[in-house]
Amino acid sequence: MLVVGSILDTEGARPAYVRFRKGVVVEVGSRGTEGPARRERVVHGIVVPAPVNSHTHLGDSVSVREPPPGPVSMLIQPPHGYKFRLLADSSPAEKVGAIRRALARMEAEGIAATVDFREEGRAGVELLREAARPTRVRVLALGRPVSRPVDRSELDRLLEVADGVGLSSARDETDETRWTVARACRARGKRFALHASEAVREKPEHYLDPHPDLLVHLAKATPDDLVTVRDERVSVAVCPRSNALFARQPDLGAMERVGLSVLLGTDNAMFHAPSIWREMEFAYVASRLRKRPASASFLARSALVEPWNWLGEPESALVAPEMPVAPLVLRLPPDDPAYQVVTRATEHLMVRTRPGSRRTRSAR
Repeated sequence: MLVVGSILDTEGARPAYVRFRKGVVVEVGSRGTEGPARRERVVHGIVVPAPVNSHTHLGDSVSVREPPPGPVSMLIQPPHGYKFRLLADSSPAEKVGAIRRALARMEAEGIAATVDFREEGRAGVELLREAARPTRVRVLALGRPVSRPVDRSELDRLLEVADGVGLSSARDETDETRWTVARACRARGKRFALHASEAVREKPEHYLDPHPDLLVHLAKATPDDLVTVRDERVSVAVCPRSNALFARQPDLGAMERVGLSVLLGTDNAMFHAPSIWREMEFAYVASRLRKRPASASFLARSALVEPWNWLGEPESALVAPEMPVAPLVLRLPPDDPAYQVVTRATEHLMVRTRPGSRRTRSAR
């Protein structure tokens, strides 16, 4: 298959052609130099790296309903918030089925990987692994120990099956808990992440100590806070739809201006479908309500490029022959590709790259 149009990847947007053979990129060049088609299907569109959903709580998909009235802390704060009661009242089979359905939707949308905050200790991570087994979506599982204060033996058992730990907000956890978890993650080469400045502003010195690999939200962070996070070289996952549901919004334009590494996620699966395409479009429109909005290019990078850099796999964000994770082809006008992808892309516009395949990409 020959795709003629544009590429949007780690090197930005540019006119190009991309040739696929059996679903694998074999040739990339400047548009207009592709030569005649070699008995191959010709598609006009945009080629992008496979997106990553950089912050989910897929266990929450066991209950998809309108949130009850009340403050967000009543809904999601551990250990007795609304979502935690629902998780406790659901059977393992119900949770596995719900997570599997959420992952199936993500796979249908071409999402190659997700970074999931999985509660309920080791058992919760094992349920997530079981649910993910039939899908092609790679899951980076950030578990969460149950005991407070943290029980070191429980934490060690958790890290045997998890890719790291994802904690609630810094203000919900003690300094001792954060340090214990961070040290254990570092010792095993695992990731340490936590929520920060979601409902109220927290001081950066609080959530940056100890140094996390990933922060989530910063919806209430000031521009100076963002500079501090940038200088510490910490990436931030933002979830605009989830924040807006509770009348708050991250300043995406400010994040772009200070040069913050931003990743896009869909957050709690009980409130929103885990659709990265919906998230990008909403982020773009919501950002336009500010005097200095974020650009479409910045938001596209947050779903297609920055997550691969954070995962330590920048080669998956560059459309090139034999790239590790096959890119997506979107049947969209090739002019102004960042705007097209951010505001118009859906799974219905994805083009199969492998003859006879029901999927548009391969994933490791």
